[in-house]
Amino acid sequence: MTSCDVTSGVRQRYSKAAKHREDALCCPVDYDARYLKAIPQEVIDRDYGCGDPSRHLHEGETVLDLGCGGGKICFIASQVVGPHGRVIGVDMNDDMLELARRSAPQVARSIGYDNVEFRKGKIQDLAVDRAQIGQYLHDHPVRDEASLQALETLISEMRREHPMIADGSVDAVVSNCVLNLVDTDDKELLFDELFRVLRPGGRAVISDIVSDMAVPHHLQADPELWSGCLAGAFELEAFFEAFEQAGLIDVRLDDLQSRPWRIVEGISFRSATVIAYRPTDVAEGTGETSQCDDEERAGQSPPTQTPDRIYRGPFRYAVDDQGVMFTRGQLCRDAAAVAAARPSLADQFLSMDGSPATDNRSADSSDHPAAEAIDSPEQTASLQPNHPGQSTGRSLPTAGGGCCGDQGCC
Repeated sequence: MTSCDVTSGVRQRYSKAAKHREDALCCPVDYDARYLKAIPQEVIDRDYGCGDPSRHLHEGETVLDLGCGGGKICFIASQVVGPHGRVIGVDMNDDMLELARRSAPQVARSIGYDNVEFRKGKIQDLAVDRAQIGQYLHDHPVRDEASLQALETLISEMRREHPMIADGSVDAVVSNCVLNLVDTDDKELLFDELFRVLRPGGRAVISDIVSDMAVPHHLQADPELWSGCLAGAFELEAFFEAFEQAGLIDVRLDDLQSRPWRIVEGISFRSATVIAYRPTDVAEGTGETSQCDDEERAGQSPPTQTPDRIYRGPFRYAVDDQGVMFTRGQLCRDAAAVAAARPSLADQFLSMDGSPATDNRSADSSDHPAAEAIDSPEQTASLQPNHPGQSTGRSLPTAGGGCCGDQGCC
């Protein structure tokens, strides 16, 4: 099945599904009923998602929804981010976009503000506004080599000077059961685009269908299975790797459907939600390994005023996606302290005064018994690092080389 076959099959099936509900395209999802009240029933009935990435959005954010369809997640997100936030939905299906745009004024009247817009484009090519290209072709049909070159020049200038979605312009990219519809050859481009549009420190929250083993070629060639969100599904491990290869960090599995949604030829397909972050600066993407209390940096001052932090556990050692290693109960400084302060990791650490490193973690500290363990000068003094040049008294393992000693992998 060619890329054109994939695109055509998906477009035809979802055009029909924009007019008549197709239950085979969606997994049961519990959305916050507060936000559904403002959304037309027609949009709710034509939603074909498998998760709820809107749960991870915050007030005032700029949000991009990849493959927005009829706009349900966009309309939920618009209420979560509030009047000072902004939501952009991108889709290639004209029928779905018509439904979303027709419904937007009703949602705006219901919530009291309008902060949603819908654009036509490929989610693996977010620089090109397909509506503008379509209008240009209507006014300037391609009839010869000169007119073709003019079109190519327009597209090149659009990418370079005024992309549909600008570099580093989005706080959160969400998607709900759409990435699997993109042709296999374009999936790497898709993740590269996701990285490009995120601001440093921004995050991707992606709900999609994953499989428990690789989907064989004969199933990938089935247009019905592809447009049904099955044949193009990532194997779960490959899903993680796609985020990592694009340069995203702190990749974690937020949710995984316990029972398979579908089983085809012994392959289980289920919904998963993954969250990943764009590094805040180039240094975080170097891949160099560093450790808490690294003796080579013992006499250096932190580059910023970052408070000392201690890794809570429960693992004896933990290594992040950049190779920064943390040792349970041991003081982290310099690069390790900076890494520990990332919002995506901060709830795994304590600051030296015994308070959590962030207030974003659950108020229930029963899962973190160490939360009250460091509350006196005597206790904190015992955790101070050795002076420069002194030995730590023990040899720390290095990332990638038997990190847990005789106990196996941690």
